[in-house]
Amino acid sequence: MAGTAQILTDDSTLSRIDQNFVKIERVLALLSGLAVFGLMLLAVFSVAGRNFFDRPVPGYVDWIEQFMPLIAFMGISFTQREGGHIRMDMLVGRLKGRALFTFEFITTFAMLILMALLMWGSWAHFQRSFDFAAPMWSRDSTMDIGLPIWPAKLLAPVAFSVLCARLVLQLYGYARAIVLGLENPVAVPLPIDVATQAALEAKTVSGHDD
Repeated sequence: MAGTAQILTDDSTLSRIDQNFVKIERVLALLSGLAVFGLMLLAVFSVAGRNFFDRPVPGYVDWIEQFMPLIAFMGISFTQREGGHIRMDMLVGRLKGRALFTFEFITTFAMLILMALLMWGSWAHFQRSFDFAAPMWSRDSTMDIGLPIWPAKLLAPVAFSVLCARLVLQLYGYARAIVLGLENPVAVPLPIDVATQAALEAKTVSGHDD
């Protein structure tokens, strides 16, 4: 499906880093999608087991707890790269050139500060759960079947660190655009108008998406 922004590429070092880094982000987004699919299958097996065999999947809620960080966090960096997060398009759409990229730089920098704090806090939360000396290396576990919780807690700082790296790349891209006066910088999501977005979506649906 076409997004609401476009990302330009060229032969610059920044663009090459962006194109290589997005491969990592796509893998994480794929894991998130697989987690959604796995959770759907788990629900089917649990309902079928309860209705036909009177034996639902043991620890169904526990497994949901393990899946949720994959679903919630693994795709956020890829979504940021594609410009897919909620944004004030009515305001940003009125800005052009340096004014637009200055606004984007400020908001991206604020996001980086917030995500760095969340990464630090979630890592501390993981450390409180992880213990080499404890059974299954975990100081806490799920209520029903006793799954260790630290793997799920580790996913948050991992995803946030990837997002922080993406934000640093975008900050450099915006700063480069501001300093050099670029109209179409690489490695940052550039807003597109409604007509272009509709054309891209039509191209995607028709099966000719590149």
